[in-house]
Amino acid sequence: MLWGVGLAAPRSCVADLSRNCSLSLGWCAGPEEPPPAFYGGEIVAFPLSGGGGTMAALGSDSWWKKTLYLTGGALLAAAAYLLHELLAIRKEEELDSKDAIILHQFSRPRNGVPSLSPFCLKMETYLRMADLPYQNYFDGKLSPQGKMPWIEYNHKKVSGTEFIIDFLEEKLGVNLNKHLGPHERAVSRAVTKMVEEHLYWTLAYCQWVENLHETQKMVSLFGPFSDLLKWIFCHLTKGIVKREMYGHGIGRFSEEEMYTLMEKDMRTLAGLLGDKKYIMGSTVSTVDATVFGHLAQAMWTLPGTRPERLIKGELINLAMYCERIRRKFWPEWHHDDDNTLYESEESSEASKTYSPLQDFSFYSRTETFDEEGNSISQTPDTDYTGHSLFDSDVDMDEYRDHEQCK
Repeated sequence: MLWGVGLAAPRSCVADLSRNCSLSLGWCAGPEEPPPAFYGGEIVAFPLSGGGGTMAALGSDSWWKKTLYLTGGALLAAAAYLLHELLAIRKEEELDSKDAIILHQFSRPRNGVPSLSPFCLKMETYLRMADLPYQNYFDGKLSPQGKMPWIEYNHKKVSGTEFIIDFLEEKLGVNLNKHLGPHERAVSRAVTKMVEEHLYWTLAYCQWVENLHETQKMVSLFGPFSDLLKWIFCHLTKGIVKREMYGHGIGRFSEEEMYTLMEKDMRTLAGLLGDKKYIMGSTVSTVDATVFGHLAQAMWTLPGTRPERLIKGELINLAMYCERIRRKFWPEWHHDDDNTLYESEESSEASKTYSPLQDFSFYSRTETFDEEGNSISQTPDTDYTGHSLFDSDVDMDEYRDHEQCK
């Protein structure tokens, strides 16, 4: 009997590493978050055909050819095992989540942006907005529901960003929406659903289909086969996104029609924001984590695309909004291509120094910790240089003054 050797990943993926000396892939996608984690699987063997054993299946070939075949099969099995070890970027281990928020999410990309996933960026930004200390964990393991991100708290696992936020509000008493009235809460939820169920898909199309080559450069995978693995991962994700977009319905339109829908959504957000600091007024609320998580993809991960040109051009108030949130809640996030138009004179010099985000970190807005666990004082409104990060550093008055000087 002939046998194949392959890698089985968490979401019903089997990478055939041995049949005909080629690499074939199959995948069953889950809901909500198309970009999957392509590691953490198991090595499996499966029969290729019936027969009287391997040697019989080799037919009348000479003994040295049979030996070569068997040796090659053993080497393929060894290669599959090594590939599995390379893909297991974070070894699974027991986590003590007692009174601690463990945030499971995808690994940091190479371009300094916290995440290529709008939902992961939304969740981590929310934790910072609510000033909840948390521990990042980049194990690539999906939740029992097949979702990413997800959290563990007091040994309870919760997935789905909406359910995570509800859970934390109930357990920890935090509420970013307590200043909102019934009408504002209704508007906030409507905006959230527009962004997550409509705008998300058009941005995903731009990120994982049209602009796949640039996205592939940002994906973080390491090892001797990293380029090959990134190519496989990105093209696999492209197929998943296209299939799920078709199932959603938005993928049945032409590319131009999809971008028309995207532009309508972004113009709606720009009109709703207006001259305000945040979507619902002068105070941050949960919807800001959602909107920022998605607009940040257009702002910093889609160079030269229509979403980026729109947000940095005609809808400049959305770009100012993204910068405002980035500086207040992500003081360690500095981007290589920062546009000084969005910066105050006070902070422009500091932002020229690129500081990559940490993979493993215990984070709090008011207090951070070094590798030995020693406390490092830091206030919510200053970065590590001591420069101010107040909201007033980036507002529409600054932009109007800049336009009048042209």
